[in-house]
Amino acid sequence: MSLEEAAETVADQIRRQHYVDVYAHNDADGIAAGAILCQAMLRSGIQFRLRVCAGIPSAGLSRDAASLLCDLGSGMEDLPPETMVVDHHLPLFGGQFHANPRLEKIDGDRELSAAGMAYIVAQEMGDNRDLAGLVMPGIIGDGQAFAGRNLEIFNEGVANGIIVPDRGMTLAGRDMAEKWLLATCPYLEGISGDDSAVADLLTGAQGADGLQLSMLLSLAVLKSAPQTSAEGLALLYGDTLHLQREVIEDAHALTALIDACGKSGHGDLGVAICLRSSTEIGEAWEITRQHHLGVIGVLKTAHPTNEGNAVYEIQDATFAGDIADVLARDRPHQAPVLVYARSGDACRISARSPLGVTADLGPLVRDLAAACGGNGGGHHTRAGASIPCDQLGAFVKGWQEGLAA
Repeated sequence: MSLEEAAETVADQIRRQHYVDVYAHNDADGIAAGAILCQAMLRSGIQFRLRVCAGIPSAGLSRDAASLLCDLGSGMEDLPPETMVVDHHLPLFGGQFHANPRLEKIDGDRELSAAGMAYIVAQEMGDNRDLAGLVMPGIIGDGQAFAGRNLEIFNEGVANGIIVPDRGMTLAGRDMAEKWLLATCPYLEGISGDDSAVADLLTGAQGADGLQLSMLLSLAVLKSAPQTSAEGLALLYGDTLHLQREVIEDAHALTALIDACGKSGHGDLGVAICLRSSTEIGEAWEITRQHHLGVIGVLKTAHPTNEGNAVYEIQDATFAGDIADVLARDRPHQAPVLVYARSGDACRISARSPLGVTADLGPLVRDLAAACGGNGGGHHTRAGASIPCDQLGAFVKGWQEGLAA
């Protein structure tokens, strides 16, 4: 079955419904995927309810309505067979209504996000070409490449005037000072979260004609280079995207807002912005500000544990994924990074593989979590789990043995 045939199968099943319960993962990719399909359903006259969540047990699905999972569900073997899944994680779900690039031998880590998969399904439901812009937060948020099907969707969006490519700074913020203050992609040691350091940086980059961007970037690199990877610093300037149909035009800013809203428990605001409501933008920016400052604050206290140089404990489970992203991408590491945080009796775990480090994290984390009485999984380079706290030692031991094998 081709990707389009799988998308058509899911689209046909959606169209058969009068009402759909939609569950979307609480990051930029998941929220964008859910919003794309909800827009398509709205235009088709199908009623829905959308929930944004970090994960969902199969027992938590509604038994009174059709369920559609976005950026969730592929790694769950115990879902009801009639569940509709639009995802890009490593697949275990065997139901017939499953649209996933990996089932068609397409790289779901790099070449098609959940939002991209949702867009392909939405196109099978009608003319939804104007939603191509919402695929960009999925690509950016999951650190994917503009290659394969991602590139095809991007090119289609450019051809239709939905996306306008450009070059410039990629930091998200309402003004230049906020862009540097809230920098977490990349995280800039000595700058991020430090008002006076940001003020000094901007003052140092002033020229006769105002702020000199080349000088600003050079000063930032010199300041942060000793403790920031080359890959991270390279993210400061590059391809930018203007999304002509969205209420936040800058793709990197839109990604930052919906991702922060989702992870902060305000997924409804992220969805509203993706559904092109502008009334919530100010509130969403404040949530984003607090979330990024929270990530930066936790990063300053994150140190390797005694279990290994790339194993970190943090104090707030809300930030586990973001901290793992920063440590694997922006700090020099020669092995996959494991971050854990205790939350009551449960322990949240996030694992990331640095660029150039080969490891198959999804299956390893899934198997270790299952052996510890929890659940987990993900991609080859990005994975997560939730386990009982009293099993943490066994998980870390298995992690180290698994990487060494």
